[in-house]
Amino acid sequence: MIITSRDNDIIKEVSKLLSSAKYRKEKGAFVSEGVRLCFDGAISGAEITAFLYTAAAKDKYADEFEKISACADKSYEVSDRLFAKISDTKTPQGFLCIFKALDKCDVMFKILEKGHYAALENIQDPSNMGTILRTAEALGVDGVILSDDCCDIYSPKVVRGSMGAVFRVPVMIAENFTDYISRLTQKGINTYASTPRNAENINETEFSDGGVMLIGNEGNGLKPETIAACKKSVRIEMRGRAESLNAAAAAAILMYKLLN
Repeated sequence: MIITSRDNDIIKEVSKLLSSAKYRKEKGAFVSEGVRLCFDGAISGAEITAFLYTAAAKDKYADEFEKISACADKSYEVSDRLFAKISDTKTPQGFLCIFKALDKCDVMFKILEKGHYAALENIQDPSNMGTILRTAEALGVDGVILSDDCCDIYSPKVVRGSMGAVFRVPVMIAENFTDYISRLTQKGINTYASTPRNAENINETEFSDGGVMLIGNEGNGLKPETIAACKKSVRIEMRGRAESLNAAAAAAILMYKLLN
């Protein structure tokens, strides 16, 4: 049977998950759309509770269809017209999956003593979040720590922007971010607050023992109490007339320096 109506229960579920962060949290689920993202989720071992596809996409991406459908609890064929209406992209590819939320809990024991981590406080732009996760994976960061007031990592824009990294990069959410960072510092883990004021030039900082690099909110940066909880403050040396960098660009530089 082909689903053609927006009144279908699974279609309503997709629409709610796409539009509401609160609903995603309540249900412990999120939506990923597109051939690559659905396939990445499947091969990464993420649990697929529902796979929606069009007949044209099934034929065009036959190999990917076989893999994704084999991993999905349930699969549904959707008409082209309906898929276009529920799609969150301008040019739908005809594949969409509902994934069970991954384990993103606050677990200090997972932090390696000389590992390399990024910690994000109150990052609000989904595009920035997605790009940071993608960059973290590309650079080989061991994990990303988030404050609980960051934007939802399961929003469609974050999932797309991460290019599948959301499935693979270990992410830990700290309910009390400043206290979490303070405890890491007390354990002897190097914690670095990125801030333009009263900070050491990252080109003159030794990162051989790894640590946690903190990046703050796009407009306000890190909170003063969070900076105080860190072992050291570092800054990106700015040249020319630019006063600041986009959060994702700054995070890329800071993570690269931490790892090199």
